[in-house]
Amino acid sequence: MKFKISLLAAVICAAAGHVTAQTQERQLDEVTVTAQKQEENQQEVPVSLSSLTEKDIRQFRLWNNRDLSGVFPNFYAAHSGDGRTVNGIRGIATTSYDPAVATYVDGVIQFDLDTYINPLLEVERIEVLRGPQGTLYGRNAMGGVINIITKKPSNVTKGFVGVDFGNYGLQRYSLGVQTPLIKDKLFFGVSGLYESHGGFFTNAFDGSNFDKRNTFLGNYYLRYLASNKWSMTLNVKNNHNRNEGAFPLAGSISQAMDNPFVLNQNSPARMRDDVFNASLSVDYTGEKINFSSQTAFQENYRIYEGELDGDFSPLDIVNIFNDYGRDWNRVSVWTQEMKLSSVKSSESKWSWLTGVFGFIQDEPVKQATNFGADGPIFGAPANASSILTNIGHNRGFAWFGSATYQLTDKFDVNLGMRYDIERRELRGFGEFQAQGMPEPIVVQPEISASANFSAFSPKAIVSYKVNSEQMLFTSFARGFRAGGLTPISSDPSETPLQPFDPEFSNNFEVGIKNDFLDNTLRWNFSAFYTTVQNIQVPQLILPDAQVITRNEGQLTSKGLESELTALIGRNLTFGWNAGITDARFSQLNLAGEGDNTDFSGNRALFTPGFTSLVLGQYQKVLNPEKEISLMLRGEWQYMGETFFDLPNTLSQDPYQLFNARIGVNVRNIELGLWARNIGNTRYVAYAYNFGAAHLGEPATYGFSGRFNF
Repeated sequence: MKFKISLLAAVICAAAGHVTAQTQERQLDEVTVTAQKQEENQQEVPVSLSSLTEKDIRQFRLWNNRDLSGVFPNFYAAHSGDGRTVNGIRGIATTSYDPAVATYVDGVIQFDLDTYINPLLEVERIEVLRGPQGTLYGRNAMGGVINIITKKPSNVTKGFVGVDFGNYGLQRYSLGVQTPLIKDKLFFGVSGLYESHGGFFTNAFDGSNFDKRNTFLGNYYLRYLASNKWSMTLNVKNNHNRNEGAFPLAGSISQAMDNPFVLNQNSPARMRDDVFNASLSVDYTGEKINFSSQTAFQENYRIYEGELDGDFSPLDIVNIFNDYGRDWNRVSVWTQEMKLSSVKSSESKWSWLTGVFGFIQDEPVKQATNFGADGPIFGAPANASSILTNIGHNRGFAWFGSATYQLTDKFDVNLGMRYDIERRELRGFGEFQAQGMPEPIVVQPEISASANFSAFSPKAIVSYKVNSEQMLFTSFARGFRAGGLTPISSDPSETPLQPFDPEFSNNFEVGIKNDFLDNTLRWNFSAFYTTVQNIQVPQLILPDAQVITRNEGQLTSKGLESELTALIGRNLTFGWNAGITDARFSQLNLAGEGDNTDFSGNRALFTPGFTSLVLGQYQKVLNPEKEISLMLRGEWQYMGETFFDLPNTLSQDPYQLFNARIGVNVRNIELGLWARNIGNTRYVAYAYNFGAAHLGEPATYGFSGRFNF
């Protein structure tokens, strides 16, 4: 792999060197990022970091977080079809509602998979940090961080109107405007997106489109400049999703592949998923010290209107019901972060940042497992319900700090530390109601439990600037995923409200960042070695779909990453991002029937062994006076073998996806035709450990138009 990368780099260097001798006006842009919670040039940040600008996002046709899968080295995003996205980086993947890869939107942590806003709207930049980021980002940043920054209003009035149409009944309408209400003082921004889709799947039970869906996303800004040093920003986001069949799952991988996009479920139900996020930020920019405070609130109300098929078959065996009114299944969380940082100055060798973070989370969950007329076939009672109530209350506090000292003009040392403490409280009870019973009876009396957890997250980075275009770095970082309490389930063999400890990861890394040939060639490369202790192993308890988590074993992940971008001639851009990950359980013993089973040596879940994205883009100005330009783009994506269960019996073989786009820009108008998965490759995007599988999207194509003003 290293030989291939080096050889390709040499070839491109030679080609780029030839064309650079002819023209110097074309260079790769300098990208400003906030990966370390302050603005810096991406090539000067000693972290494995990738980013996409607004222009990149539109050219890739990225509409949702899951579309990022494979775009970055060793990055995988899986989706089960219900709107949630399961992210993994370098073999560290989400396996429960507590993510292993933290996502921040406009500085606000998307606390768990429920309060997560997936659609992308008016995004200015996406940053992906690979490796543990616990020091600055805290809980659940064990594998890395996705940092999404949307556009903010300013003194310039501007806006857009966009439309997209595609096969499978795709319709997408978006618009936005940003304007000053009082020049130099008060600014307003609003953008909205409505999308409807006919669905990819057909339900053989009644011939309907199984996963027909629509979504609305709104993003609202109000920004006030109190002075030249103080500013306040109020940001509100709301996301409403409706899905006529939230879990388009086949009973097994073989069923999904043999009869693609055809299901047979007698009770699909309609999913209602409402997410509300709001934040208030106060910022002070001084001559020597900067201060910022961000208060945020997130809420998710997610229910199934009707009964959701729990056996994924036409039989009336088991269904899930959770529509008990607005007081239930309404998850909310308050977060507060405050930080102080020094202003970088050529007069000082020091720069530093310190802050505190806290949260309060409430999770009132009530859900019924309804056994139908066919329940006795599988040993369940007919026409009866098991009702489980789990009420969680969690809170936490953290202090973090990071300081960089410039040893020489070339050497920098960065040290950081974070300390998190959390308390989890959970109480619950179980009820049973048979047909004809006026009220349910209590079969599991109410019990309660609490658990306390803490974590240290240190980091150390040494960087060496060879010259203005090359930098070497080596680092150590620790990350953690929060611990918790297992909920009450209907399985009497599972002891309820048992605590499980946090996961901890230690990451060692070396890397190099390079700009060559007058910024026409950029190549970044890194190698990493990661260990994870106290692996959290979730087990989905059927039929009530509760997740029971235990700490089992250890994981070791090691690999390489390469990102290459080259400007060739006046019009051609070439890119190749590639990653190798060997992530295996160094210790894993799971309880089975009888004795424990040793799964040491098995591969990690949701982790392709190899990811690759090759892209070529040709862009040419056809008429400078009328501002007419043409763009042709092609992408070739390769994903290595991926496993979905700990015994490594459920997997997806390596597969390839091809995407293409052709566009014409006429002044402020953008018109384009696009196609994704051109070869109509069939692949499993997600599979549960009990076998049910969800296919990735088939071949899609469409038209996009946008008017900027």
